[in-house]
Amino acid sequence: MTPAAREIEIHRRLAETFDPITCQLVDESAAHAGHAGAASGAGHYRLFLVSTRFSGLSRVHRHRLVYDCLRDMMLTEIHALALTAEAPTPA
Repeated sequence: MTPAAREIEIHRRLAETFDPITCQLVDESAAHAGHAGAASGAGHYRLFLVSTRFSGLSRVHRHRLVYDCLRDMMLTEIHALALTAEAPTPA
């Protein structure tokens, strides 16, 4: 999968699963060139995700839901994922 196709697929899965208010995905793979995990072609990403789906859940539970959503990609397409997953802040 190309890096562009990988990002599209990540966004698609997150949108379908979490209907996010905010979804910011940054590909940091270039900063990890030469890293052992980068040799396989898998990407390094930073994700900031806000969804009502996370309301009332612990940080660990929120992260687990995201990793479950991307489970097969974590084995092949994503080497590292720096994750911030939050519920919306009440106004």
